[in-house]
Order: sequence, then structure tokens, then C-alpha cells
Amino acid sequence: MILPIVAYGDPVLRKKCTDIDAGYPGLQELIANMWETMYQANGVGLAAPQVGVPIRLFLVDTGPFAEDEELSPEEQAQLKDFKKVFINARMEEQRGEKWAFNEGCLSIPDIREDVSRQDTISLSYLDEGFNPCKATFDGLLARVIQHEYDHIEGILFTDHLSPLKRRLLKGKLGNISKGKVQADYKMRFPELKRVR
Repeated sequence: MILPIVAYGDPVLRKKCTDIDAGYPGLQELIANMWETMYQANGVGLAAPQVGVPIRLFLVDTGPFAEDEELSPEEQAQLKDFKKVFINARMEEQRGEKWAFNEGCLSIPDIREDVSRQDTISLSYLDEGFNPCKATFDGLLARVIQHEYDHIEGILFTDHLSPLKRRLLKGKLGNISKGKVQADYKMRFPELKRVR
């Protein structure tokens, strides 16, 4: 089932999300619905708070990035087959050079900005079967994971922008929360109190 994506301005996007256990009710259905929602919106990642659920869960499928001809064959191969669920993730380390990349967010349609993030991250998390995992990611993969990880910490990509850039975007962000934006997918706007 396709779920409405929560728009900028909804308090759930600012919550530091809570851990869950294997007994969390309806978890497999939620994960399936999140995959369906993400694909319908042409996203490469989606976090539970973006569908109104403040738990430490996000999923990533970087397959669409694999077609970028500017990437090396190794990078394309790495991105092509990367599809993963992250539960109760914790950032263990961020290191390496910071580099800028143009990011967007399904909760903030029509705004894309360059965000600087570190190249390499180490993460501990549980997979879909609640098996403990530790892994290190770099490049574009690390960036997508950092963006989704921020969501479960109550952070949006716009928080990484300069104060001046945020001021310049204030009107656009206000319009998003009021539903004055076009999106090709179902959204829930905090100031409209309805789905559109």
C-alpha cells in the first residue's frame, strides 16, 4: 500500500526516533509499504518518520544511481545491487574528506541544494531479520545512508545549509508545509490536515 509522505513542517520529522524490537506490530507490512511508497515516488531512500512513524527504521535502494555514466564501473556495480533495510542504526564513525552533492528529499519537494558530507561512515544496525550488523560505506552510498540516518535523528538536509541559504529558502519551505507545492506522489501536509 502506498503511504502518504509527510511534508516539511510536520513535527514527526523533527523527532529523534525510538528503537524497536522484533515484536514491533505490523513491521513487515510497514517495510513492504515503505518500499512501495519509495518506488512510486522515485526515491532512493525512505525513513519511517517520512511516513509518520517515529521509529529508527529506514531503507535504501541505490539502483537508480548505477546508471550515472560519470561513476566508475566499480561504483556503478556497488550501487546497482544495494538494497537494504536498516533498523535501530547508530553512527559509529564519520571520516574522510567532505564533498558536496546536490541532494533532495521526498518530504521537501522542489528543493535541491548542495550538501557537504564526509566520504566514509561506519554504522551498526539490525537487518530485516534483526541480525546485528556493522558495516563501513563510502562515496554515494555513504551519502544516501547519511541522509536517511539524519531522518531518524530528526535532522533534515536543509539543516546542513548555511544560515543565509536557509533564510533564502524560508518562503519555499513555508509553502511546502501549507501544501503549495506540486508532487507526483501522495503527501500529507501539516497545515492542511489532509492528504493530497
